[in-house]
Amino acid sequence: MRSVRARAALGATVVVALAVVAAGFAALLVLRANLTDQAGLQAEVAAREIAGQLALDVPYDKLEMGDEEDHPVQVTDEDGRVVAVSEDLDAISGTGTDRVTPQPSAASSAAGDDDGRADDDRDDDDDDNGTADPGRGEVSTDEPDFDNGTATVDGDGADYRFASVEATQRNGLTLTVHAGAPLAAEQRAVASVRGAMLAGLPVVLLVVAGVTWLVTRRALRPVEGIRREMAAITASEDLSRRVPEPASRDEIARLARTTNETLTALEASVGRQRSFVADASHELRSPIASLRTQLEVGAAHPELLDVAGAVADTVRLQALAADLLLLARLDAGERPGNARLDLGALVHEEVSQRTGDRIPVTVSVPEAGGFEVTGSRGQLARVIGNLLDNAERHAEGAVAVEVRAEHGGAVVAVTDDGAGVPETERERIFERFVRLDDARTRDEGGAGLGLALARDVAGRHGGRLTVTGAGERGARFELWLPGSR
Repeated sequence: MRSVRARAALGATVVVALAVVAAGFAALLVLRANLTDQAGLQAEVAAREIAGQLALDVPYDKLEMGDEEDHPVQVTDEDGRVVAVSEDLDAISGTGTDRVTPQPSAASSAAGDDDGRADDDRDDDDDDNGTADPGRGEVSTDEPDFDNGTATVDGDGADYRFASVEATQRNGLTLTVHAGAPLAAEQRAVASVRGAMLAGLPVVLLVVAGVTWLVTRRALRPVEGIRREMAAITASEDLSRRVPEPASRDEIARLARTTNETLTALEASVGRQRSFVADASHELRSPIASLRTQLEVGAAHPELLDVAGAVADTVRLQALAADLLLLARLDAGERPGNARLDLGALVHEEVSQRTGDRIPVTVSVPEAGGFEVTGSRGQLARVIGNLLDNAERHAEGAVAVEVRAEHGGAVVAVTDDGAGVPETERERIFERFVRLDDARTRDEGGAGLGLALARDVAGRHGGRLTVTGAGERGARFELWLPGSR
């Protein structure tokens, strides 16, 4: 099932179905329990009425048992022998014994034969003494026992709720009265409610499924709009388009805003990539064309070949290709190394290799040391080299490098006494292929990649690269890197 709407409708329907079935089952149990308790109460009333008669020593054949069909009665003695039943009782279950033929015990028969005389004697005693008979029978006040069973009265069988109540006669004989109340009303009510629930359940589920379908369709309509627009953007490759943003403040609106932000970032990234490719092609074309021209001249007139110029163009082309390759690796997400480096020693090493600089470099590194950082030796060496190249290119007579500890890390500061960088341009010089001095020739100036590469490497090492003024003249570039841990 691929449709979200269908899955949502099915899920809601299943949940509601389970909830309705559980609630209906609970309701039926409560209804059945209440109706069963009512039937038990009726049976208890009937049983206590007959037990009261037995406590007064009413003979078994004189017991008033009421409507036998509504309240079938069975009386048993202490031995479980049936001593009395209601009229037309053909069968019974749920009372402890299924016998329906009275079998009076000897004690109960004797008690019945002596009833008249005993009553007369008690009456005489009561008249003479004016006190109640201490041997008078009684009905148990304990909670009766209840059980479900069946009874057949005059050929008609039915389910009943039986209540068992004990009665003690004057002669000490304890009898148990089992009286029943019909459960037909309870069964009809439960069946009626169950039928109504079963009939209404499909209607309820159909309504739930339909409403969920419509609500989900309406809620997902903006998502479909986003999908269509994204498909159109993919087909047209026009990253300037944006998906529609709903006026609501729900998750779909946030999804649309996030999608548009992603498209904006993607458009900017693609723009930078296209600009980078165009600028790189432009920068590469110049040294390649110059080198080709020199080689063609040399091929035609060997005596006119400028070997030094060809080597310089080749070196410049090689450096530019290396910068482009490193930037490509950085853009691809290459992680810096995790080697522990002494930044002071790295600065000394880089400066010592620069034997052809037009201006000597002054190095200031405290002997105390403590300038260990973690990163890629090659990349950090390239950063220091680029900063020195930039300073040599713009300095008039002095270039200085200082290493110091600062804020839990190490700082490499490169200072020159050139024209400096205007404050409004101090961030733009870190963009790729940006050169502020347009008057310089390409042979004298760089391609505009060194500072951009240096800042990228610094950022990927957890550091930063900034530029400030160096007093009245010149520029000061500071590379801060976190210390090793």
